[in-house]
Parts: sequence; C-alpha cells; structure tokens
Amino acid sequence: MKIVDPLTNPTAHGASASDAFDLVIPSIPGYGFSGKPTTTGWDPAHIARAWVVLVKRLGYTKFVAQGGDWGAVITEQMGVQAAPELLGIHTNMPGAVPADIDKAAFTGAPMPDGLSPEEKLAFERLTFVYSKGIAYGYQMGLRPQTLYGIADSPVGLAAYFLDHDAWSYALISRVFSGEAAGLTRDDVLDNITITWLTNTAISGARLYWESKLPYSVSKAFPSRLP
Repeated sequence: MKIVDPLTNPTAHGASASDAFDLVIPSIPGYGFSGKPTTTGWDPAHIARAWVVLVKRLGYTKFVAQGGDWGAVITEQMGVQAAPELLGIHTNMPGAVPADIDKAAFTGAPMPDGLSPEEKLAFERLTFVYSKGIAYGYQMGLRPQTLYGIADSPVGLAAYFLDHDAWSYALISRVFSGEAAGLTRDDVLDNITITWLTNTAISGARLYWESKLPYSVSKAFPSRLP
C-alpha cells in the first residue's frame, strides 16, 4: 500500500510524470475482498492464468507483474507460462534455492561443501525455517478446514496472524513496543480485520492445500535469506 502513490503519482515524490504506472492490484481468490472459490483447482498456476485474463479484460495489451509471498509464487508462474502480453516479472521473494541445497535443509542433512559465507548464512536460516518456522504452512497444507476454531474468534485469528512463526512475531512485536519499523499498529490490525470481516481465514488457508508446487523457501520466510 505504501508504494501505490509513488508509482501512480511520481511527481509528488520527486520523479517525473513519465514514470507513472497504472496499477492493477488483485486480491488472491479466497483472500480478502475476492470471492471464495467454490470448486477445487485454484492453485498458483490457475491464478496466474486468471491474472492474465483479468488484465487483458481491463484493456491492457502489455504489462509487467510483481508479487510477494503467495503473490511471488503466482508471479513466477506467470513468468513460466510466458503470456505474450507479459513483458517481465519482479518478485521480492524469489524461489532461488538450488534443489539439492533446498533438500539438504529440508531433511536436516549437513551443510553442503563449497558454500560462500552468504550462502552458509542462507542455509542456516533455511534449516531453521524448515525445522521450526513453517508448522502453520504444514497445517494449512494438510488440514486447512480444521482452522475453523480460529476463524470463529477475532482474538484467535489475531493470535494466529501475530505469532504463527518466530520471525514474523519478532518483526511485528517491534511495532507494538514503540519502534518505528516500517509498519504501524493500524497496518497490522488492518490485515487481521480484513480477514475477519470478509471471513476468509479458511478460504485463504486452502491455497496451501491447493498448491502442488515443492514446499521450498518460496513459500515461507523469504525475508530470512540474504
């Protein structure tokens, strides 16, 4: 939300009018203000195809795509599908871990030889993610419907959003301890409130179940990587 105005109104931020973009910011099916899918099959690849149809219906013949978190996975799928109207993609959560490195971290195997200091740090953090940080992802990937108890309570939903992994909790808690850390309290609470008011906690969780892509770093904690 904080980059919408600089991209659409660049002159107010010291840039020129020619730097302006039209932005299309869709809500992933099952999340927030989108409808809840009534059939199975709405995986990242399906949503990627839907985004292309959406943008074309709005009249755009050339466009680029950007995403983070699940949006990054969907954006990568848009790149793989390579619609002729898509000029390029950008993600702030690239699934860029080589398969053998990812497998070693996932299985708890020793660190592979020959890694640079930066890569060693990434491997250590990825191992932590797999061993202690993605229980919520496994839960939603296996039994998303069992989260109804959380979805039935605003306090339960807030607790789940705020403390579903140690890294996110550490970042969010700074806001409530008075630090100026990029987010505000309202930012955090808005995220929870949108999910509560639209009753999309369960429908959003089902994307974890729908996805058949490898459970790599592209689905959890990219901010822990260099």
